Amino acid sequence: MTDQWDDNFEATIRQSLPFLAPDVSLAPDVDLLALGLDSVRMVAVMVALENEYDVQFPDEVLTAETFATPGNLWRVVAALISVTETAG
Repeated sequence: MTDQWDDNFEATIRQSLPFLAPDVSLAPDVDLLALGLDSVRMVAVMVALENEYDVQFPDEVLTAETFATPGNLWRVVAALISVTETAG
């Protein structure tokens, strides 16, 4: 996986960002909390990403840092995909 995410990742997290206009690009380092990602939306994003990529977030990555920026979140998802591909 590259550092830049795929379209499914962006579409999934955009659904939980009420303060991000549809015509504004999603930068890797943007503050997701400032875009409206609260704790309820974090759970929704996590579940949606688990379903989309057939991965499971382990407890140790369920931190504020993971959900701070799209770049951080994608790095975690990409690592989980890599582990799943290696194991499967």
